[in-house]
Amino acid sequence: MNLSATEKDLMIVNMGPHHPSMHGVLRLIVTLDGEDVVDCEPILGYLHRGMEKIAENQTIIQYLPYVTRWDYIATMFTEAITVNGPEQLGNIQVPKRGG
Repeated sequence: MNLSATEKDLMIVNMGPHHPSMHGVLRLIVTLDGEDVVDCEPILGYLHRGMEKIAENQTIIQYLPYVTRWDYIATMFTEAITVNGPEQLGNIQVPKRGG
Protein backbone atom coordinates (compact mmCIF):
# COMPACT_ATOMS: atom_id res chain seq x y z
CA MET A 1 0.00 0.00 0.00
CA ASN A 2 1.50 3.29 -1.09
CA LEU A 3 0.61 6.46 0.74
CA SER A 4 1.27 9.77 -0.88
CA ALA A 5 3.23 12.41 0.98
CA THR A 6 0.08 14.53 1.45
CA GLU A 7 -1.94 11.82 3.19
CA LYS A 8 -1.61 11.61 6.95
CA ASP A 9 -2.28 8.74 9.27
CA LEU A 10 -4.52 10.45 11.83
CA MET A 11 -5.87 8.77 14.93
CA ILE A 12 -9.18 9.72 16.54
CA VAL A 13 -9.37 9.14 20.29
CA ASN A 14 -12.41 9.55 22.54
CA MET A 15 -11.46 11.02 25.90
CA GLY A 16 -13.52 11.97 28.88
CA PRO A 17 -13.62 12.01 32.65
CA HIS A 18 -12.59 8.77 34.27
CA HIS A 19 -14.47 9.39 37.50
CA PRO A 20 -17.56 7.14 37.79
CA SER A 21 -19.82 9.95 38.98
CA MET A 22 -19.01 12.12 35.95
CA HIS A 23 -20.15 9.85 33.13
CA GLY A 24 -21.81 11.73 30.30
CA VAL A 25 -20.72 15.18 31.45
CA LEU A 26 -17.87 15.77 29.00
CA ARG A 27 -16.49 13.93 26.01
CA LEU A 28 -13.53 15.04 23.92
CA ILE A 29 -13.04 13.72 20.40
CA VAL A 30 -9.33 14.30 19.88
CA THR A 31 -7.66 13.94 16.48
CA LEU A 32 -3.97 13.09 16.76
CA ASP A 33 -1.14 13.23 14.26
CA GLY A 34 1.44 11.17 16.08
CA GLU A 35 1.76 12.92 19.44
CA ASP A 36 0.41 16.26 18.17
CA VAL A 37 -3.21 17.25 18.75
CA VAL A 38 -4.63 18.33 15.40
CA ASP A 39 -8.25 18.84 16.43
CA CYS A 40 -10.35 18.59 19.58
CA GLU A 41 -14.14 18.58 19.55
CA PRO A 42 -15.71 18.93 23.02
CA ILE A 43 -19.15 17.44 23.53
CA LEU A 44 -20.82 18.75 26.66
CA GLY A 45 -23.31 16.41 28.22
CA TYR A 46 -25.84 16.74 30.96
CA LEU A 47 -25.91 14.87 34.23
CA HIS A 48 -29.12 15.07 36.18
CA ARG A 49 -30.20 12.48 38.67
CA GLY A 50 -33.49 14.02 39.76
CA MET A 51 -32.26 14.50 43.31
CA GLU A 52 -34.31 17.66 43.86
CA LYS A 53 -37.52 15.80 43.04
CA ILE A 54 -36.58 12.97 45.39
CA ALA A 55 -35.87 15.48 48.17
CA GLU A 56 -39.30 17.13 47.90
CA ASN A 57 -41.08 14.40 49.87
CA GLN A 58 -38.38 13.47 52.38
CA THR A 59 -36.91 14.84 55.56
CA ILE A 60 -33.22 15.71 55.75
CA ILE A 61 -32.53 12.48 57.64
CA GLN A 62 -34.27 10.41 54.94
CA TYR A 63 -32.47 12.30 52.18
CA LEU A 64 -28.91 12.01 53.54
CA PRO A 65 -28.27 8.49 52.14
CA TYR A 66 -28.93 9.84 48.62
CA VAL A 67 -26.61 12.79 49.23
CA THR A 68 -23.86 10.46 50.43
CA ARG A 69 -23.84 8.75 47.04
CA TRP A 70 -23.45 11.94 44.96
CA ASP A 71 -19.70 11.82 45.27
CA TYR A 72 -18.31 8.82 47.10
CA ILE A 73 -14.94 10.52 47.62
CA ALA A 74 -16.28 13.65 49.34
CA THR A 75 -19.34 12.34 51.20
CA MET A 76 -18.67 14.41 54.31
CA PHE A 77 -18.75 17.66 52.31
CA THR A 78 -21.96 16.88 50.42
CA GLU A 79 -23.65 15.94 53.69
CA ALA A 80 -22.43 19.14 55.35
CA ILE A 81 -23.75 21.26 52.48
CA THR A 82 -27.13 19.52 52.58
CA VAL A 83 -27.51 19.95 56.34
CA ASN A 84 -25.91 23.38 56.82
CA GLY A 85 -27.45 25.02 53.75
CA PRO A 86 -31.08 25.08 54.94
CA GLU A 87 -29.96 26.11 58.43
CA GLN A 88 -28.10 29.12 57.07
CA LEU A 89 -30.82 30.05 54.57
CA GLY A 90 -33.47 29.85 57.28
CA ASN A 91 -31.28 31.68 59.80
CA ILE A 92 -31.71 28.77 62.23
CA GLN A 93 -29.47 28.87 65.30
CA VAL A 94 -28.08 25.41 65.98
CA PRO A 95 -27.21 24.55 69.61
CA LYS A 96 -23.51 23.95 70.37
CA ARG A 97 -24.04 20.24 70.94
CA GLY A 98 -25.67 19.96 67.48
CA GLY A 99 -22.88 21.70 65.60
